[in-house]
Amino acid sequence: MDGSFTAGFGSKPGGQGASGGPGGPGGFGGFPLWETLDQFRDVFEQRLSPRMSRGDVRAAVLALLAERPMHGYQIIHEIEERSGGAWKPSPGSVYPTLQLLADEGLITAEESNGRKTYSLTDTGRAEAESAADRAAPWESGTKESARSTVLPKAGMKLAQAVGQVARGGTPEQVAQAVDVLDEARRKLYSILAQE
Repeated sequence: MDGSFTAGFGSKPGGQGASGGPGGPGGFGGFPLWETLDQFRDVFEQRLSPRMSRGDVRAAVLALLAERPMHGYQIIHEIEERSGGAWKPSPGSVYPTLQLLADEGLITAEESNGRKTYSLTDTGRAEAESAADRAAPWESGTKESARSTVLPKAGMKLAQAVGQVARGGTPEQVAQAVDVLDEARRKLYSILAQE
């Protein structure tokens, strides 16, 4: 870490933590642990979100609609699921892409119960079939990203649990948590030692 996100974590003027004491209960380096974890999580999520191009969104939409008609939320959900959670396009990238594809005559929209369901036109199906030999965008651009985010995400969940124990645990519970973390650290190093 470059430390750029640590400045002023939950500290009050004079270096006081949120509880008024130096770092507060569960303090870490003079900062309240839970606030540090929240800010670290935010930075982590921003840095590890893969950035996919407009072309990737377009290709993904065409590939999914080649399978069956869908509405916008289904498209977003399918991309997220197929990428293993590594890529979740925003509505701000999917819906303009859908509009563009409709303007190009590649898809049509049918409205029912206030929701638009999109399907390919014959021209759209031909374009989707011409790209069928290429890897889907959720496969080509996100495999390494998905692999690189699984472990850090698990670590962040663990850190959040540590923050909960630090905030509300008794001294005995904190001591038990330290033992669990020490054992987990030893097991992680033993994984690296395996051939």
